[in-house]
Amino acid sequence: MDFDTIFQGQLDALKAEGNYRSFADLERRRGSFPTATNHCAGGTRDVTVWCSNDYLGMGQHPAVVQAMVDTVQSCGTGAGGTRNISGNTHHHLLLEAELADLHGKESALLFTSGYVSNWAALSTLGSRIPNAVILSDAGNHASMIEGIRHSRADKVLWKHNDWRDLDRKLYAVGDRPKIVAFESVYSMDGDVAPIREIVEVCEAHGALSYIDEVHAVGMYGPRGGGVTEREGLAHRISLIEGTLGKAFGVVGGYITGSASLCDFIRSFASGFIFTTALPPAVAAAATASIRHLKRSDAERMAQRDRVAHLRARLDRLGIPHLANESHIIPVMIGDPVKCRMISDILLNDWGIYVQPINYPTVPKGTERLRITPGPLHSDADIDRLVSALGTLWKHCALAHAVA
Repeated sequence: MDFDTIFQGQLDALKAEGNYRSFADLERRRGSFPTATNHCAGGTRDVTVWCSNDYLGMGQHPAVVQAMVDTVQSCGTGAGGTRNISGNTHHHLLLEAELADLHGKESALLFTSGYVSNWAALSTLGSRIPNAVILSDAGNHASMIEGIRHSRADKVLWKHNDWRDLDRKLYAVGDRPKIVAFESVYSMDGDVAPIREIVEVCEAHGALSYIDEVHAVGMYGPRGGGVTEREGLAHRISLIEGTLGKAFGVVGGYITGSASLCDFIRSFASGFIFTTALPPAVAAAATASIRHLKRSDAERMAQRDRVAHLRARLDRLGIPHLANESHIIPVMIGDPVKCRMISDILLNDWGIYVQPINYPTVPKGTERLRITPGPLHSDADIDRLVSALGTLWKHCALAHAVA
């Protein structure tokens, strides 16, 4: 059988739909963020990145960079294997203590990514708690969906951010052990969950509450503990999951909760037991980033100013973008071919990098540019982005927002 023919046929179909994804060749430069070098057919050029999840530019922060460099010099590069075989490095334990403190929990557990932490934790909870049922928000991330699927536990979907629907479905489940999985900030629409109402429903039904704060940690709360910290609800959540790869500017994922919960996941989760641990230098850099953002609110305040400034400029031009209270600005295109084309023109003609977001990340017909302004974007950067979008909106005959 000619497998390559099968592969190419499906790739060709993806391209015909406008949903084929190509990635720009970018090189980040320390001290220059959000400017990066784009390697292209004609050589190289400077581009301004507008879609990074390094929301606060902490991947460039001198203290974070220095912590990683110093730890590589003292410990070397890798962790030497899984923690199950190679043991804990001291930097892993320091980081887990910092994370537990960040969320006001007894314990924390590190993973190699936020995807893995969701997949491992949810699959373990669902498979190891007898007769468990997992109630999942309909908008949950793929990592949560995969973890739930892998657990083979019964799953019940509840309407996105609809705590009343959750309440009805928890009641219908009855006396079985219940796990409610949801996010605080949803990455594509930027909407924020009604966490207090969801928590109250969970408490009323004796359900374990599981929240994914990956797009919120570092960004919200007086110390960067996320929306749960901002709302004073962290102590009422059973498990808070987060990432080190977005606002903290490094890489890795984690869970926090009670000592017994974290030890349970550590002892039974294959995604932890059989995976090589994060390098000590990564753990040290993440610790430095978390410590800084616990003390400093300057990055968060500057980032919010940039978001408000860009939203106001888009409104003046009638460029449609989804309203939300988060740091994510989804500029709606609604057509996969035009979305790809606009992204390409922005990069090639304007030196602006915004990756198009299409199916299956978002439903067909809701294709968009997902813009994430950061504290280091200047007024001139915003002027150039808005000017480019205004020109392209006319060129592509796209609909304007109704005032």
